[in-house]
Amino acid sequence: MSDREASGSEFKNPRVQALRRLLADRTERRHTGLFVVEGPTSTVEAVRSGARCLTQFVPIGSDAAVDGAGDVVELAEGVLERLGSTVRPQPPLTVVESVRHDVTNVLAHASFVVMLDRVGDPGNLGTIMRSAEAAGADAVVLTPGSVDPYNPKVVRSSAGAIFHVPVIEATFDDVVAGGLRLVGTSSHAFPDRTVDRYTDADLTGRIALVMGNEAAGLPDEWNDEVGPIGRWVTIPHAGRTESLNVAMAATVLAFEAARQRSV
Repeated sequence: MSDREASGSEFKNPRVQALRRLLADRTERRHTGLFVVEGPTSTVEAVRSGARCLTQFVPIGSDAAVDGAGDVVELAEGVLERLGSTVRPQPPLTVVESVRHDVTNVLAHASFVVMLDRVGDPGNLGTIMRSAEAAGADAVVLTPGSVDPYNPKVVRSSAGAIFHVPVIEATFDDVVAGGLRLVGTSSHAFPDRTVDRYTDADLTGRIALVMGNEAAGLPDEWNDEVGPIGRWVTIPHAGRTESLNVAMAATVLAFEAARQRSV
């Protein structure tokens, strides 16, 4: 079906108002279990993955609607640009139902996960999700306080990975209880913390690669005896840079884990 919103009243329409709330409000996304996907590529990926697509918003008179992506709502000229999270949003804007994963079940059956502790940048999370999927990770685990995985910027930068790798929220205790060995990342040496070159560390078996917050990293007080981390690794580098961007570091480590696991 197709609904055409009348010029001048678009933002009063209940479905458009609901779309705006989903784009802007994490609480709304969590409460409704819905999020928004932007553009034809990601919408097609949502359909292919079997995700439940409810509604797609397109400019009036366009052919941007995607088969199988839900009801079509046509918007008057210029409205889509005011709704999207980018300067020139690509239609359609598609409302998709998020998947509610059983955290205990995901962790119990996972062999390799990427765990992020309070990572706050949407672009970083989306890139890490993309790399985790490409490296064959079974899940991406977020600790409480991390950025919302259904934030529009996260969804966009994940390039469809959000539909193919489970993203769950869990604590360190949850991951340990799931039987995964925690491998923490450290940009430099700390007292009482044994840190190995990442290529020298054993990244096979059931592991969680743990990345810290962009600014703070993992807690300084954690070492060989204190905290949940069982092994520490680092990525040596030359030049003035003190540490790699968390998404870059996660990508390097995830692919090293994938390499070791394929041997």
